[in-house]
Amino acid sequence: MRNNLYILLALIFSSCSMKYSFTGAAISPETKTVSVSYFRNIAPLINPRLSDQFTEALRDKLLSETRLRLTSGDGDLMYEGEITGYDQTYQGVQASEQAAQNKLSITIKVKYTNNKEPQKSFEKPFSASAVYSSSESLSSVEDQLVKQINNDILTQIFSATVADW
Repeated sequence: MRNNLYILLALIFSSCSMKYSFTGAAISPETKTVSVSYFRNIAPLINPRLSDQFTEALRDKLLSETRLRLTSGDGDLMYEGEITGYDQTYQGVQASEQAAQNKLSITIKVKYTNNKEPQKSFEKPFSASAVYSSSESLSSVEDQLVKQINNDILTQIFSATVADW
């Protein structure tokens, strides 16, 4: 009787097609490739390195946290888009009527195409921001802030596309 229970449990679990991962990726077994097109920067204020940094960071995240292979053609999963916003705004005013903090915001429009499960495809913006002291110039903290903001946006995109949250 006990052997029959083990056989039944083995059959039940072997018939499941869910993929588990330590990174949170939930990708169907049929999905094998990913393509990431260059993200053009069309924001009114341009950071000349942002397109390269973001595109490479997205590729790196997908390759390091999934089992997908990068392809230059149409992948099973396809990421395209553009950087539509790169803005610096002033936050809070001090007693001297100067801004106490500044905020850098980045918005990236993503077109995600899932050729294996087309109902999961979408096109939408993702954005994030970081605050820094008004006593610092943007140029002195920009690289650090861009990296932080890119990581926030990449996490959002990863969660919306392959993590299935």
